[in-house]
Amino acid sequence: MSTTTGRLNGKRAVVLGASSPDNMGQHIARRLMAEGASVLVSGRKEDVLVDFAAQHGCAWSACDLTDQSSVDALADAAARQLGGIDIAVNATGWGLLKGFLETTHDELMAMTMLQYVGPFHFYQAMVRKMARSNGGRGGSIIQISSATATIMLNDHAAYMGTKAGADHVIRCVAHEFGAEGVRANSISPGLTETPMTSEAKDVPGLFDAFLAGYPLGRIGTSDDIAAAVVWLASDECFMTGENLQVNGGLTLRRNPMKSEIDAAVAAAMATS
Repeated sequence: MSTTTGRLNGKRAVVLGASSPDNMGQHIARRLMAEGASVLVSGRKEDVLVDFAAQHGCAWSACDLTDQSSVDALADAAARQLGGIDIAVNATGWGLLKGFLETTHDELMAMTMLQYVGPFHFYQAMVRKMARSNGGRGGSIIQISSATATIMLNDHAAYMGTKAGADHVIRCVAHEFGAEGVRANSISPGLTETPMTSEAKDVPGLFDAFLAGYPLGRIGTSDDIAAAVVWLASDECFMTGENLQVNGGLTLRRNPMKSEIDAAVAAAMATS
């Protein structure tokens, strides 16, 4: 982790998607706290939130992003416990890898609720708390998106489409609520070492198949994303409605095709 500067002293932050141990949301929450922010972590798994909050001295509130009443309750709980909301990060996601023709209606509906409808409600709830006309002091909404909202990856259409849709809603929020002091931006990681990708990392050759697409020569980490969140959340940031490609230059190139991944895995297994 980089040396901290206290640039978020006095800020009050909600991080949704922080209820899996050591996931990206938890990395973001820790970095925000290290920079001086008061933080409330949220997600579906109450026991994980309780443990994290006890370890780090922060607030917590459970939330099911697919339930609008739960999202509204989260906004109320955060405003009550923190005294207001200045930073709101949505770090939720479901990394469904499924062929286009094999993706079921139920899977598509679940993905849409988690990665489009739910985030839409989250932005609504946070804008209401941040808007100056409602007594807020403005703030920064940050959506964790994906490089695959821009570039292709096989068997990922439902994930990619909903992330791209949420990115465009972020632009709408930025356009409509800048006068209320609200900034809204998204961050697009590429393949990132997280608990969600741990099984993929264990497959010989799989991560190596992606490396050629990264001009900076390495796979990203959650700390890379957390550092970008700090800047977007700070008063130094004079930007809104944008998508930061925090992925080592991946979107300058491409993800590997499925045939290339299969060949890299097969070669690695043959020599292991």
